[in-house]
Amino acid sequence: MFRSLELKSKRLRLDTFKKFIETGEAHLGGSFSMIEILIFLFEKTLKKNDKFILSKSHASFPLCLILREKGYNTKLTTHLELDPKNKIYCTTGSLGHGLPIAAGIAFARKFFKKKDNIYVLISDGECQEGTTWETLLIASARRLSNLIILIDYNKIQALSKLEDALPLNNLRNKIKAFNCNVIDVKDGHSFKNIDASLTKKFKNEKPTVIIFNTIKGKGIKEFENDPVWHARKLNTNDIKLGLKRLQGS
Repeated sequence: MFRSLELKSKRLRLDTFKKFIETGEAHLGGSFSMIEILIFLFEKTLKKNDKFILSKSHASFPLCLILREKGYNTKLTTHLELDPKNKIYCTTGSLGHGLPIAAGIAFARKFFKKKDNIYVLISDGECQEGTTWETLLIASARRLSNLIILIDYNKIQALSKLEDALPLNNLRNKIKAFNCNVIDVKDGHSFKNIDASLTKKFKNEKPTVIIFNTIKGKGIKEFENDPVWHARKLNTNDIKLGLKRLQGS
């Protein structure tokens, strides 16, 4: 059922990796942990007037490649800059900025009685930012049921694991306490699970938060769950190994 999406995700990982080689880019781990989420959003979820914001835009390469494939002239850059005509709806990069802006757009759309949804993908590291929790309070109080918050929960923040830096224990319960709908997806790389979470309907007027449990560096076994791949540049051996794994040889 999801075979075509699985093939797209494999191709996007390889294309992203090749761009890392070409540009000397370094943010592999967080880019690879969200590939399946992005693929499903752009192939199955987003409607004509929906908007998507990538808050964790240090991992922007796969999003830019998706948009380019769809005909947009999106600038390939680590930190995204406002460019609405090419589907970039705000400047992001510094942690904690994308969600407040997404909530503001969602509030405006609701005020003008628009039926579209606003999706925003944030990192688990952003769940340590005060702006994230302030925004959840506002989104809940304003009943922003058109706001869907996606968390890439790969459990690694920059060069350390969350449990060693600032743990987010019981994240589901924390978010639920802010009066949001919460879905906890055990395997954030499974298209079946992603489908079930993004198509689930709620009858209340609460914002929805989907926690995707993911693997940082997914797709290259030797790089997976290693904090060093947050921003490590590729050397010759890394390139050979990465291409071997991603090309399936």
